Amino acid sequence: MELFDDTPEPGPGSNAHEFTVSEISGAVKRVLEGEFGRVRVRGEIGRVSRPSSGHVYFDLKDDRSVIAAVSWKGQAARLSTRPEEGIEVIATGRLTTFPGQSKYQLIVEEIEPAGAGALMMMLEKRRKALAAEGLFDDARKRPLPYLPRVIGVVTSPSGAVIRDILHRLRDRFPTRVLIWPVAVQGEGCAPQVSAAIQGFNALPKDGPIPRPDLIIVARGGGSLEDLWGFNEEIVVRVAAASEIPLISAVGHETDTTLIDFASDRRAPTPTAAAEMAVPVRSELAARLSEIGARMIRASRQRGERQRQRLTDLGRALGRPQALTDPARQRFDLIAGRLEPALRGFVRARRDRLSALPLSLSALRVSLRNRRDRLIDQSQRLPLAMMRQQTRRTERLNDLGPRLIRARARMLGDATRNIARDRERTAQLARRLIAAMARLLPPRRERLDRLDRLRQTLGYKETLKRGYAVVHGPAGLITRAEDAAQTPRFEIEFLDGRIAARPESPSQKPARKPKPEKDQKSLF
Repeated sequence: MELFDDTPEPGPGSNAHEFTVSEISGAVKRVLEGEFGRVRVRGEIGRVSRPSSGHVYFDLKDDRSVIAAVSWKGQAARLSTRPEEGIEVIATGRLTTFPGQSKYQLIVEEIEPAGAGALMMMLEKRRKALAAEGLFDDARKRPLPYLPRVIGVVTSPSGAVIRDILHRLRDRFPTRVLIWPVAVQGEGCAPQVSAAIQGFNALPKDGPIPRPDLIIVARGGGSLEDLWGFNEEIVVRVAAASEIPLISAVGHETDTTLIDFASDRRAPTPTAAAEMAVPVRSELAARLSEIGARMIRASRQRGERQRQRLTDLGRALGRPQALTDPARQRFDLIAGRLEPALRGFVRARRDRLSALPLSLSALRVSLRNRRDRLIDQSQRLPLAMMRQQTRRTERLNDLGPRLIRARARMLGDATRNIARDRERTAQLARRLIAAMARLLPPRRERLDRLDRLRQTLGYKETLKRGYAVVHGPAGLITRAEDAAQTPRFEIEFLDGRIAARPESPSQKPARKPKPEKDQKSLF
C-alpha cells in the first residue's frame, strides 16, 4: 500500500476508499515503529515535567529540532541518570506516535550522560542548588568526638578499604567498629548508602546494638562514573541531616564528591579518615604520664609553699601565754564575787519553796473534786447509751415497713408506665411504617423524573454529540483568546480528559498544501 498514487483523481461517484482518522493514525504508527524499532538519540534535555502520576515528560533537542520524550513510571524509577534540564544525554528507547495530538514521541528506557563534560556540568549545577539551600554551610558542621567508643563504617565489606581502616584503627587506638555493608558503585549505591546513614542514626542509645559516636563513609578511588553514587541528592541530604558526626572518605585526595561538602569532615583517603577518628594510644598514654608527673610536681610545690607560708605566719604570732594572761586575770576577779552571789540565789529559792504548802493543799482539793465528778459520769454513761440505742432501734423498726410499702408502690407505678409506653411506641411504629409505604413510592418516582431530567440537561449529553469542554486553572475557558493566554489547560471529552498546551506562533506546524487534481486520496 502506498501513501500517494499518481493515477488521476477519480471524479464524482467513484469507488475510491475513504479512510478514517484512526486508520490513518494506525498506519502512520505502524510505519514509524517498523522503521525505528529501537534507537539511541543524543540531545539536550529541556522542559522536564514530573506529574503526580510518576511519569516523566521531557524534550530532547538540538540547535534545530525538538523530540518529545516520555519515561513511564516503572521505567523512570530504574533510570541510572535522572533527567535534568540543560544536560546533554544519550537516550535509548523506541519511537511511536500519540494519535491524540497527532505527534510522535520517544519512549525512553535508559538515559546516560553524553561524556564526562555533561556529568561535570550536571554535578556543578547540583552542587550550586544544594549549596543555595545551606546544606554545605560551615555553621551546621559538628565537631568530631575526641575518643569515640563505637565507630560506624559504611563501605563495601569485601574491598581493601575496610581492611585499611581496621588496620589503622588497631595500630592507633583499638575501638569497637560496626560495619554496614553497601554497594559503593552502580544503581544500588545511593539508596544503600543513604539507608545505612539513616540506620545508624535510628539506633537507640541504650539498645542491644550500640549507637555509633562517629560515622565514616569510605570508598576507594575511581572514575567520575564510579563515584557518581556519592553525588546523588538523596545521599547528600541524608549526610547533611545526620545527627552523628560524619567523615567522608570517598576516593583519593584529588577526587571530590558532593558528600564531601555535606559531611562534617572530609578525609583525603580512608586511612586518613581512621587517623582523624582516633588519636594514637601510645602518644596519649605518654601525654597522660607527662601530665600526671606535672600534676604531682605542682602538688608538691604547692604544699611546700603553703608550709613555708604557715611557718612565716607562725613567726609573726606572739607567745601563747600573752594571749591567755588577760583572760586568767578577769577570771580571778570574777571568782571572788561568785560565792556571795551563789549564797543569795540559794536563799531566795528556799524562801519561795517554804510558801508552796498552801498552794499544794488547794491543788489536792481540786483534784479530788474532779475525780469524784468523773466517777459519777462514768456510772451514768452506760445507762444513757442504752436508752439512746433503744430509741434508735424503735425508730428503725418503724421506718422499715414504711420503706417496703413505698418501694412496692413505686415499682407498681413504674411497671404500669413501661407497659403504657411500650403500647404507645408500638402504635407509633405501625403509623410510621404505614406513612413510609404511602409516601415513599411517589417520592421515588419524582426522584427518578428529576434524575432523567438532570441527565437530559447535563453537559454529558452534549459531549456525546462531539462537543468538548475546556478546563483552565481558573475555571471553564470559552474564548480562544483566553485559551491562548493560558499556559496549560485540559480538554474533557466523553470518555475522559487530556492535558493540552497552546501552541506559540513559532511552534504552529505549517499547513499542508491541498493535493493536486491529479493525485488520489490516501492508500
